[in-house]
Amino acid sequence: MSMIRSLTLLLSLALALPAIAAELKVGDAAPEFTLAASDGKTYSLADFRGKQAVVLAWYPRAFTSGCTVECKSLAENGHLIRGYDVTYFMASVDPLAENKRFAEETGADFPLLSDPDKTVAEAYGVLAGMGFAKRHTFYIGIDGTIVKIDTSVQPATAAQDMAATLAELGIARR
Repeated sequence: MSMIRSLTLLLSLALALPAIAAELKVGDAAPEFTLAASDGKTYSLADFRGKQAVVLAWYPRAFTSGCTVECKSLAENGHLIRGYDVTYFMASVDPLAENKRFAEETGADFPLLSDPDKTVAEAYGVLAGMGFAKRHTFYIGIDGTIVKIDTSVQPATAAQDMAATLAELGIARR
């Protein structure tokens, strides 16, 4: 292959790839979001700044096995999380109607956020190559900074693990 054809191919591939956001890390300001939720409300990160910590648990896709297990864990054991002064969400790039049905089916008593245009998922660096969100959980302090990123979420124990992390982080109890 000629040098020009190789360079043209590389340039074409580079232009075809989506822009990759800088990887977020602990201490960074959490990207702002305003997203519609399964409970009919719209939530913005700015609404909680200075008032309450936030947990944003991204999941790949509604009605898949791991996501169903994770959502049920949070629904069935949400009392462990609600013992802390925190608001928690699950979020995906699924359409709102899909997340509403998923919340009903799993008994979710907390909001599932929808990011169908994937801009918030991109900002958080969780958009996977197949167009789904990675299963990552972001713990956001009262000041709006990221205090922990969990990239090893275990769906079956998601609620217990989240409560343990909130305790480790020193999040105030209610």
